[in-house]
Amino acid sequence: MTRQQAWELLRRYNAEPFHLRHALTVEGVMRCFAEQRGYDSEFWGIVGLLHDIDFEQWPEQHCVKAPELLREGGADESIIHAVCSHGWAICVDIKPEHEMEKLLYAADELTGLIGAAALMRPSKSVQDMELKSLKKKYKDKKFAAGCSREVIERGAELCGLTLEELWQQTLDAMRSCEDSINRQMEEI
Repeated sequence: MTRQQAWELLRRYNAEPFHLRHALTVEGVMRCFAEQRGYDSEFWGIVGLLHDIDFEQWPEQHCVKAPELLREGGADESIIHAVCSHGWAICVDIKPEHEMEKLLYAADELTGLIGAAALMRPSKSVQDMELKSLKKKYKDKKFAAGCSREVIERGAELCGLTLEELWQQTLDAMRSCEDSINRQMEEI
């Protein structure tokens, strides 16, 4: 599956700018993580792009409906397993096995929290966000309450990272792809 095919498949089931931006953000973060670790950034990016393929239309069947949609779109089983594993202990029992799956699990919720924190900033950007500001938002359980701190913490543990290491790596990855995402969103 090419990136273009993955994008077209995602767009078949997703139209809301919020969901599209989140998919592009997770794609960018996963590409960055892959490059840092010496893996195939195209594959990791496609998994990141497609990870919530079913969420907009079937939120109550998240990670359950995804295999059907992905198979119909021509995705192979490694993409399907990776996409579904990010719902482990939330909506499915498919545990993340590979490093990429563990990082997707860890970063998915965290990108949402960081994105919400960025929107509160005058710049509306992660470029000038400091780790201490993120820590403060993270500790406020009312802030971005829909972003599960438990999942983020479980994800960091799965990855063998401290929470602070995961925060910093994800923030850095989001900085690296923010301009590209903004350009892509302007084209939608």
